[in-house]
Amino acid sequence: MTATRSKPKRKSPANKKTRTGPGSLTRIAVAALEDMKAVNVKVLDVRRLTDVADTMIVATGNSDRHVKSVADRVIERCRAAGHRAYGVEGQQEGEWVLVDLQDLIVHVMLPRIREFYGLEKLWDLRPVRHAPSVA
Repeated sequence: MTATRSKPKRKSPANKKTRTGPGSLTRIAVAALEDMKAVNVKVLDVRRLTDVADTMIVATGNSDRHVKSVADRVIERCRAAGHRAYGVEGQQEGEWVLVDLQDLIVHVMLPRIREFYGLEKLWDLRPVRHAPSVA
């Protein structure tokens, strides 16, 4: 006797999550950073310098717990917009959390770690723009 397999049901387009584009993903990540009171948020255009990502965001948290919470919010908001994080590093320590969203990489760091590594200087870039500070 041969077992028959039924085809999986297709989800209707109304039920499908739509992925946002790279520019809107950056806006979503910046909004999440601002909502969580990350400071000194800088958006860097790295398209001409690397194939790893198009954009990097560097932000500062004021404690290890704050850094972890900020990174969690970025992951949560991006997932809700249909983008999953391909990798997250540093979540346990909380001094520097890197969130890899493929075309966008988000770095959330403690002030001393950010100053020590100087990612903006390392990439020898000027920020595309300063995200408005939350007052």
